[in-house]
Amino acid sequence: MNSYPAELLVQLAPVMFVAGLETSRTQPSSTVASVERDSSNDVMPTTPTTPSTPMTPATPIAPKARRTTSTDQFALLTHRLREVLAVQRKPGIWIPEAVRKSKTFQVVFVDKAVQFPPRKLPDPTSAQQLRSPLSPLMPTSPLHPDGIVAPIWIRKHSTLVPSVFVLFMRLYEHVGTGPISVPRSPLEPDGPDVQRAREEREKEERAKDSELAQEIAERKKSTNEREMKLTVVLLASRRMLDDPALDTRLTFIRRASGLDARAALFVLSPVSPAELTEFVKSLQQALYDPALEYYTAHAKRVRRKRNRHTQGTSGPALFPLGIANAPARPLPLRPEGWTVRYEYKMACFAEFRGEDEVALKHYQDAYTTLMTMFGSPAILPPRTKRWAEAKVLADTINVKICKLFLYNAEHALALSQLNVHLRRFSDLSARVWGIGEDTFEYWSWLARQHRVFAELLEQGTHFSLTIPVHLPAPSAASSSTQPQQDIEALRELGMNPSTALMHPGFYYYIAAGCTEKRRLRFLALLGSEVVPQSGAQAPGFQNEKKVDHLASILELYTKSYELFKKYSAAPASAQNQMQGRFTLWIAYRIAQTYYESGKYDMAVRFFERIARTYSREKWGAVLRPLLSTWYSCAQKLGDVEMSVRLLAEMLARGHSPQNDEGPVAEDLHAVLKSTVPSSSETIVVDLTESEPLFNSSVVFWAPEIKLDEQVAFQISLAMPADVNLCGLPISTLRLYYLDDFVPIVLRHVASEKDQGLAVQRIDVGHVSLSTENDVERQVDASLRWQRDGTLVIAGTMSSDTPRELKFTKAVLSISEGSWNIDLPFNLGRRRTATVSSPKWLTSTQPVQFIPIRRSNASSAVVKHRPHEVHVAFSHRPPAYLDESYPISIDVTNDDDRELEFSLDVLLQPGDDDSLNYILIEDEQSSGLIKGISYGVLHPGTTACKTLHLVSTSSAGERMLDVSIQSRTVLPGHPEASPTNEVLQTLVIPVVAPFKVKHETSYTHRSSIDPGQADLTTFDADYWDDSVGGRAFVVTIFECVDCAGASSVSIESVKLNAKGSAFSKIVHCSLDEEEFQCEFMPGDQFSVVCELSLAPPEDFFTDKDAVLDKTGHFLLAWRRLSPSGDPGIVSTTQIALPALKPPLDGLVALLNVPPIAHLHQPFPLELVIRNFHPTRTACPMISLDLDPSDSFIVAGVRNGRLPTLIPGAEEKVIWRLIPLDCGPVVRLPKMRVTDRRKVAEAADTASGIAPEVSAVEDEVRVVDVRWDRRRPDGSDALQAKQEMPEGDNSRQRAADRRFTIAVSPV
Repeated sequence: MNSYPAELLVQLAPVMFVAGLETSRTQPSSTVASVERDSSNDVMPTTPTTPSTPMTPATPIAPKARRTTSTDQFALLTHRLREVLAVQRKPGIWIPEAVRKSKTFQVVFVDKAVQFPPRKLPDPTSAQQLRSPLSPLMPTSPLHPDGIVAPIWIRKHSTLVPSVFVLFMRLYEHVGTGPISVPRSPLEPDGPDVQRAREEREKEERAKDSELAQEIAERKKSTNEREMKLTVVLLASRRMLDDPALDTRLTFIRRASGLDARAALFVLSPVSPAELTEFVKSLQQALYDPALEYYTAHAKRVRRKRNRHTQGTSGPALFPLGIANAPARPLPLRPEGWTVRYEYKMACFAEFRGEDEVALKHYQDAYTTLMTMFGSPAILPPRTKRWAEAKVLADTINVKICKLFLYNAEHALALSQLNVHLRRFSDLSARVWGIGEDTFEYWSWLARQHRVFAELLEQGTHFSLTIPVHLPAPSAASSSTQPQQDIEALRELGMNPSTALMHPGFYYYIAAGCTEKRRLRFLALLGSEVVPQSGAQAPGFQNEKKVDHLASILELYTKSYELFKKYSAAPASAQNQMQGRFTLWIAYRIAQTYYESGKYDMAVRFFERIARTYSREKWGAVLRPLLSTWYSCAQKLGDVEMSVRLLAEMLARGHSPQNDEGPVAEDLHAVLKSTVPSSSETIVVDLTESEPLFNSSVVFWAPEIKLDEQVAFQISLAMPADVNLCGLPISTLRLYYLDDFVPIVLRHVASEKDQGLAVQRIDVGHVSLSTENDVERQVDASLRWQRDGTLVIAGTMSSDTPRELKFTKAVLSISEGSWNIDLPFNLGRRRTATVSSPKWLTSTQPVQFIPIRRSNASSAVVKHRPHEVHVAFSHRPPAYLDESYPISIDVTNDDDRELEFSLDVLLQPGDDDSLNYILIEDEQSSGLIKGISYGVLHPGTTACKTLHLVSTSSAGERMLDVSIQSRTVLPGHPEASPTNEVLQTLVIPVVAPFKVKHETSYTHRSSIDPGQADLTTFDADYWDDSVGGRAFVVTIFECVDCAGASSVSIESVKLNAKGSAFSKIVHCSLDEEEFQCEFMPGDQFSVVCELSLAPPEDFFTDKDAVLDKTGHFLLAWRRLSPSGDPGIVSTTQIALPALKPPLDGLVALLNVPPIAHLHQPFPLELVIRNFHPTRTACPMISLDLDPSDSFIVAGVRNGRLPTLIPGAEEKVIWRLIPLDCGPVVRLPKMRVTDRRKVAEAADTASGIAPEVSAVEDEVRVVDVRWDRRRPDGSDALQAKQEMPEGDNSRQRAADRRFTIAVSPV
């Protein structure tokens, strides 16, 4: 940015003048240092005193010593104030946002007697009018008569005229010459000497204060003329702050000097650095608003002037005959110029105030008007002084606009402003000014614009500016709209760099390119035969001769290179990879510039680093000119070995050096003949990462061979069309196949019979890869290729150990005199991009090839002879759950060698969480069992291992991966024994051995509740099953019947209770003796269990609650083989079902004796229980006795029972005398109801009270002899009645309810 005046680019800030802080040059530095040490603990030096009585005077202190200490304190305070104020805000082009938004000033230190520049001077041409010294209307102004704005105007407001003036002055403090007396008691009056001393002191202070006020008043007069704020800071000691007369003195000074009442007078004493920083911060905050008012007043004044000029605008002066007819005397500034001047001034004042948006608008208006002026040569004639000043002004305004856009992170607008500026000036240069792209002035200006913009971005990135990353956005989510998806798809297609803000290195690179074109245009003008006299004598052309163009180009490219490296050092991505490659291109341009400037050694250093990457990534189009320039540098430096290396590499790439029409091979041969190397060492030119020297291919006839078996191979070396090795003295060709073996060496021997052949075949014989036969194989052959000729090297190869046979590389050696050059290159690579299948040469006369249709024909694998092994599995599917299922694994050695076998078994995890495991010998695992040895088997022998599979939880398929490894043990080399493996997978179906079905029914408790008053209910072992009742569980076991199922011998069946707190087993139908029986598939047996239930109190509040873990059956069983042999005992655990007793409300339980005798009375009991959790019951009972009934009843016929609260019960007893005999005599009918009152819903609209009605609910009477319920509360016997009519036994059982058998006496 040094190309433009700094005043036009710097960020403007409020200016504060600070006077009165001049440092004393006569004061020794040691004194300040000592004071700083004394005040390091924030304790100021004070006058030491000695306590004494009121009548005893204290020890006197010398006034000189006290004055020296005070002077040192204020010198240190002045020094610290200058340091703190100087760092508040420094001028700069890019200011961070935190500094811009803070209330800080640009501080300028001045003398107390500083004078401001005159605001207006009398106009010599008009004695009655005053004008600004910088106005274009002033004859003595540098802008007279048609200048717009000069940098001196910005300098005036940033360094010569402040917005606020801060004056630091020392407040006078009286220093007595006599001894300091101890103050008297407040109650004791002062003596006449004390009063006289006080009056003299006050008189002296008033005189000093008057002088101080007069000095302030004079400065106040000068600041009032400029309408700027004056603030005075009085420096006083800490002792002075405690003086009661301080406020009176300050009031007098302020009124006498005419200072404002607000933020105009401060008092500062020597304080610590932290407190001093806070004081400066508060001082700036107090003066910031007056500073803004100062610049606002200036802006209003400028706006009024602009409006007056706008209203008085006259038409432009027209010169129809062209610019040549314009008057010789310069015309005054036109209205457009005044508009630019005033808009620019208002933008500057807005920038002083920190109003960036207002400044941006005025800068844009000034720029637009300025573009209008440039469009008319009559207003701004080209190549004049005012034209050059306006051009600089336009460029700096453009920088200001771009910077303000970047402040707001509006990158697109900033870049658009730059592009518009470049486009407009390029058009004006070519169309109006005659400075087109064929002139160096145009490219100089264009390079300057890009450089300034790059420097602006670079300064911004040092603070808060973030360069956007232009990466493709991630794929839009499913919720994105279709237009957004279309926009994202278009963005992924690419972008125009001119519309996307890049990092500064990009614009430095453009500036360097423009500078290169500037140099070319200048050299073309300088080297032309006819140089226009006007152009040769022009100041611009003479100045251009002094410019070091190559130094500028190197500087710009170097900056671009460093920035590209910085921004490409981020985490790896596609964009960073592209930037890394572009960094190499910039390095190449730097090397080219070094070459053009004659610094060949520096160019070679860059070429060495660049060529390595370009060669590896195969950038041939860039590498060819690089090598040519590099070769020219080597020639200039006289480095013969480097020249030979570069010629060899250019030979491999098939192109000629720069400005040389001869082939590379001839140049290389000529250099080898005419020079000698500096050392006898062989020069190695590594071509493994560059373009291949030959179009080569390696073909093995077979993909796989056995040990000691031979396989044929062919290596084809075809010379590309752009490579010519005919004239080179090739001595040998070495072929490397493995690192541990010596290569095959082909020595050149001239042969006449091979000349003229397009395809030459060389047979190298058999190559044995064994340590005993590892000798160098040399073959004589003609190594002189014809152009487009092919050399085919054929032979056979074998190996005594397993390995991969392939050729790794080849080395072509060139020998001439003392020169020995090796050219290593990879085999199997081609220059052409087309993929062609490898070919096998079958005949040379005529030449015939056959294609090899194989994916990897460039290598062959040597393997051991496979072992002959037979593996058989024996088992009887399906497997049962909980069974140790045996699987026999038989291994037979069918080979003619002794083999050692081992077994690995992997049990694959199932889809569920079932726990399965396998056992073999002493090993057990739920996953892998490895290394089970079969031992060494002789040929024809068989060994067997039994694997046991145990499956639990759920049925399904179990998968086993079985691996049989066989190994031939070599004597003395057990680790080198070849190993073969046989892999097989077994899928074992697993089924449950028993199908289990549970039938559950529930009954009420028939016994009477002991009642809440019974003390036994409080015992710890009390069991209350009044609510839960009893549960009967019938479990039916059926042996599984499926394909392959076997008979089962059950050894025992046991029922184990788990000790649940809410259930216990009362009875089970299993005998205590052992249960031993054999069952065939499909056989069944059942077990009946009775359980007593005592659910918790909150059991019925949860509809999903159940009583689980009530017990389980343990079945010990054996699987029987088809011959009847029992297997291993297995144990199966079957849990009882989860129980959920139904909930009843009010129920009546009828207890009937099992039998009655004729004409003998017997009791009939009816127990009514209220199981409802919240509702009280009011039971009513009635007994209907028909004449046809066979009983005489004594007891209640109709009546109301006591009210039953929840959980209560009531018992009713009748005595009946039977009159008839029979097995089934029906009892009298009885009816139980629950009578209660129900309130209907109230009508809130009418206000009528709800009606109460009586409701009777029928209560179910249960015969406890036939009490069977399902979990949902339905009657199990009633459900059995719905069975088909053929099942008469169940129907008869259901009909016996509410009956009794009566026998004769």
